[in-house]
Amino acid sequence: MTQDAENPTSVATLKPAEGAREQGQGARRRARNAVVIGGGISGLVAARDLAERGLRVVLTEAKDHFGGSVGAHRVGGMILDSGAESFATRNPAVSELIDELGLGGSKVAPARAGSWLHLPSGPLRMPSSGILGIPANPRDPELGAALSPAGRRRAALDRIIPSSTGFNTRSLGALVRARMGRQVLENLVAPVTMGIHSSHPDQLDVDVVAPGLRAGIRQYGSLGAAAAVLRAQAPAGTQVGGLVGGMNQLSEALVSDLERRGARLLPDSEVIAVDRDETDGRWMVIRRQVGGAGKRSVISADVLVIATDGPTAVRLLGSRVPAERLPQVRPGQEIALATLVLDEPRLSEAPRGTGVLVSEKVREVRAKALTHATVKWEWIAERAGPDRHVLRLSYGRDSGAGDQGVAELSLPDEQLITLALHDAERIMGLRLDRDQLVGADVVRWRAAMPRIPEGHADKVRTFRSSLAGVDRLAVVGAWVSGTGLASLVPDTRRVIAGLDLEAKAPPGGAEAAGEG
Repeated sequence: MTQDAENPTSVATLKPAEGAREQGQGARRRARNAVVIGGGISGLVAARDLAERGLRVVLTEAKDHFGGSVGAHRVGGMILDSGAESFATRNPAVSELIDELGLGGSKVAPARAGSWLHLPSGPLRMPSSGILGIPANPRDPELGAALSPAGRRRAALDRIIPSSTGFNTRSLGALVRARMGRQVLENLVAPVTMGIHSSHPDQLDVDVVAPGLRAGIRQYGSLGAAAAVLRAQAPAGTQVGGLVGGMNQLSEALVSDLERRGARLLPDSEVIAVDRDETDGRWMVIRRQVGGAGKRSVISADVLVIATDGPTAVRLLGSRVPAERLPQVRPGQEIALATLVLDEPRLSEAPRGTGVLVSEKVREVRAKALTHATVKWEWIAERAGPDRHVLRLSYGRDSGAGDQGVAELSLPDEQLITLALHDAERIMGLRLDRDQLVGADVVRWRAAMPRIPEGHADKVRTFRSSLAGVDRLAVVGAWVSGTGLASLVPDTRRVIAGLDLEAKAPPGGAEAAGEG
């Protein structure tokens, strides 16, 4: 059982429990309990897998709810996702977790209505080939509206130039620019990455956002061919999945599963620092109760898992990892999601498919993306009823040039809703009046999307290798795994499965006998 000593003056004041001292040097004892810091999806999954391995688990979360960006809110009388509303299906990890939690019968695929781009030249259907906006065939006629004849000719050089061209760069933007040119980058790739990762392609590590793409250039001879192969592994309509009722059910199911397993869940619990009792090797986590008197306490356990955002993890581990091996992690981009529920029969014709990604070059629209949820998800359409529609607009982009959508993000909720209605009208090509608005809500996420700049993957590997010599410690989360549940879930489970619960205890070490 974890030790929870109220109002400690110092971690050093904590002493091993009497009578529990291990005999002999180098003794091995199995870990009995664990503390997980961070109650997002990664923390919930880590806590569940540790509990499944027989450990008693304490999970701390600074906010008043668990699940991180996988949550819910009520808009227009419906419970909808307030953050992530789907998961990538490029690997089976998320689907398997859903099955384990008894939600397999709720899995659903989105409609195949296709998505659109909104460029300065106007709206057009998203090309159906390639990935991340990278076309498999730059001469495809459907690209005519996105690329000029000169732009298409430049992109076609990708099949002629040596496969080594651009290979050594780790920036997605630099790679696309070197192989297919500026128009493909600005008109096709940038709107996609801005919508998905809230970052310009120049700010993204290609090996993190598109694993296997660089290697595919060498193997298949061109960027387009590599993109085609990756797309073939997840053809149109199969790249993402969801849950009837929303992805928020995943968070709820994980919390319920942990409660059933006897885990101790501590919301409103901010971790100030971590340390280790060198006499027995147990981790000490100092936490402060958010709100009220801010009472402090210490939780002690054999295993420590840090499942926070990057800056918090680096701060907590600063004394445990050499400074040169700590990655330079900047806070993620702030995002605001404005959800509109409207009564408008003309939206039933799905004028822009399941949604639209907006180029940053479009000046009359400030949203970076729009999801037509009642077209994308049949279950939402059924709950909304005839001619009632749910539109979700996303704000907050990092172009790498200092424009991070600050003006939009600084607006009060009511003004942002007005802007969202204005943007939706221009994106959808329909007149939308405020008297058609049945309900609206704004959800703001701070640091929800970690920054993954060029070379990030190498820095993470170096960082994790530094942790290899520290017994019973793991660091998980989107900033080390990459964004999206399809990256987060398998990485978290792999790391937790690799924890050695039979690690060597320090000479003369001890084990806490119970709670203080």
